[in-house]
Amino acid sequence: MTDKLTPLREQIDAIDAQILDLLSRRGRIAQEVGHVKAETDAPVFRPEREAQVLRGVAERNPGPLKNEDVQTIFREVMSACRALEKRVTVAYLGPAGTFSEQAVYAQFGSAVAGLPCASIDEVFRATEAGTADFGVVPVENSSEGAINRTLDLMLATTTVISGEVSIPVHHSLMSKTGSMDGVSVVCAHSQALAQCQVWLNLHHPHVERRAVASNAEAAVMASRDPSVAAIASEMAGQQYGLGVVQAHIQDDPHNRTRFVVIGTLQTNPSGRDRTSLVLAVPNTAGAVYKLLAPLATHGVSMTRFESRPARIGTWEYYFYVDVEGHRQDAAVARALEELHGNAAFFKLLGSYPVGL
Repeated sequence: MTDKLTPLREQIDAIDAQILDLLSRRGRIAQEVGHVKAETDAPVFRPEREAQVLRGVAERNPGPLKNEDVQTIFREVMSACRALEKRVTVAYLGPAGTFSEQAVYAQFGSAVAGLPCASIDEVFRATEAGTADFGVVPVENSSEGAINRTLDLMLATTTVISGEVSIPVHHSLMSKTGSMDGVSVVCAHSQALAQCQVWLNLHHPHVERRAVASNAEAAVMASRDPSVAAIASEMAGQQYGLGVVQAHIQDDPHNRTRFVVIGTLQTNPSGRDRTSLVLAVPNTAGAVYKLLAPLATHGVSMTRFESRPARIGTWEYYFYVDVEGHRQDAAVARALEELHGNAAFFKLLGSYPVGL
């Protein structure tokens, strides 16, 4: 066995040396890029450029590594090289161990400075104030729908969307002892409680359920109080020393949450983009149909349509719309111009690369 492994390990060592040399060369070029960007005040993070690189890697991948694994490697390479220019600060719903933190690393790689915040509101405030370069906030879940607080804050914010990322959400029930003995309350974010309600009704119907600011906050509470169990990620459980009572208790085995990146960066077209906007119309017959007609006229596909009350004491609504394409694309630009003319209220939230 040793005689067979030795030459193979020598080949791997030689290849690793080449990889290290190439990484060093890439890092030095990234430093030169940083100097050029500093002279022109160009942004360090260009989501459209990174999306193009990651798509290209998947298209050229000869195997045997899976596309998603190769993309993960290259994302980390880009993240480390970007940090040579500047380590960007990204705000997210904390504390450490939340799915929001996972989304940060899935989008930016691990060479960033994470800024945990106590609420989604605080993520928006930190990003608007410049305390963070970007924020990452949940916008919709595959089983529970829109995150309404995020939608409401997008209406009022001065930030724009510059990226998106979707991650699988696997919930685990955890406690300090790894059992439910002595547990009287299950804590989690309200979305997590909703995503696990069928399982909880079946297995622990009489245990109190209490909504808290985040799943990681629930994990912190469970680490301090044996009468509390938490629904959170296994990463949060490891972070706070919890034992797993039951893994993967989410009602939908394919449960996913989509997050958006907010900041001040206006992205350029990447070749596969999405545009988000908020609209309102007068409360008259056929108003919504007439409002959205320009999308069909110009062949622009609508991928999402959500309504939220205007909160002004009358039965009026804001409509949150996602369409395929970038605002600079000719067809999208023409459709947006007509939408703007037809709408009683129009706000462009941003154009950004579609998540991988």
